[in-house]
Amino acid sequence: MIFGSDRYELRQMYIDAWRKSCAGELLSPLESQIAQVIHDHPEYQGAMAAETLDETFAAGSGKTNPFLHMGLHLALREQVATNRPAGIAEVFEQLRAKSGDLHTAEHQALDCLAEELWTAQNDNTAPDEQAYLESLKRLAG
Repeated sequence: MIFGSDRYELRQMYIDAWRKSCAGELLSPLESQIAQVIHDHPEYQGAMAAETLDETFAAGSGKTNPFLHMGLHLALREQVATNRPAGIAEVFEQLRAKSGDLHTAEHQALDCLAEELWTAQNDNTAPDEQAYLESLKRLAG
């Protein structure tokens, strides 16, 4: 596992990567990926402060969990880079071409990813890669 299972450790990794990036320090490959996602989300850059380590971002609070959102971006980018599930790289490229913008395409795809993860968690099953890929194909179509 790339990240620890502890929410505090995971959030600290984001905060540290952003701090190091802003300071011009050398970043590991993973830190570079994290810093790029934070860079792509200026609305979350302020959240990269220690006081967000313990925030719950409870459903219904009206606050988006920036760590969850950016984690989904990282997951999607990894899926596309490794083409897993098989075919996602091609489908995502079609979606990117259709939307005309990489970040917009990512946000559209994140909705499909989040829905599949929610369904799997709700049903206590593994995510259905084919259902996920089909929902992306519908978007790209």
